[in-house]
Amino acid sequence: MLQFTDTHSHLYDTDFSDDIEQVVQRSVQNGVIRSIMPSVDKSTYRAMMDTAQSYKEFAFPAIGLHPTSVKEDWKDELDFVLEKAHNELFIAVGEIGIDGYWSKDFMKEQIEVFEEQLRLASECNLPVIIHSREATNEIFDTLERCKALNLRGVFHAFSGSYETACRIFSYGDFFLGIGGVVTFKNSKLPGVIEKIGIEKLVLETDSPWLSPVPYRGKRNEPSYIPLIAGRIAEIKGYSIESIASETTANSQKLFNTGIFF
Repeated sequence: MLQFTDTHSHLYDTDFSDDIEQVVQRSVQNGVIRSIMPSVDKSTYRAMMDTAQSYKEFAFPAIGLHPTSVKEDWKDELDFVLEKAHNELFIAVGEIGIDGYWSKDFMKEQIEVFEEQLRLASECNLPVIIHSREATNEIFDTLERCKALNLRGVFHAFSGSYETACRIFSYGDFFLGIGGVVTFKNSKLPGVIEKIGIEKLVLETDSPWLSPVPYRGKRNEPSYIPLIAGRIAEIKGYSIESIASETTANSQKLFNTGIFF
């Protein structure tokens, strides 16, 4: 049976409140053997940890402050992340990064929070899950300042150019998280993925958002990962079996702390 890892799924979101058991069952039936849950902020922490506790062999929590949650109370939110990271077990630091799409009001603070969480990841020897939206220059400037931290991680929902991908790889052992966007009719991702080795790719859904075709516009879930893998197989001229095997190995290499997997 094919085995996949969904490296980015918000299974604790209220969109799954009524049928999380069925969602997990469908995922496993479709070969998705584990799902990594990035954090958002304090408001979602309890739900994330409860989901991880209920599905210990399937759902694995990360800790981090999402850039769109960096607001007036950002210091309290960041302190919460730092305290939890030093006292509990997580598979990654994320979802962290910079977002210039929703608001630029706290851009300076976003950059500071991002850099602090990169240092946290280095200190804890954890990979990072990076969110970058309309902030490529700010992200790269921060990574340039943090080059000595020996970082590793994934750029979530990657949709950039081949040149951007190459620059990402220059900052450490980074992977590109490929999700439902690759199945969209007008997506430019296929042309980029053609040029990038499969050893640099991992699969993700970003559930409950960014559903692949033919579910675009509907709730996303980890069981749709094979649709994303199938599209990558078409683009690369590989079998879906090889995509499953290689991307799962990539996720294990990136997230395997010797504790979870």
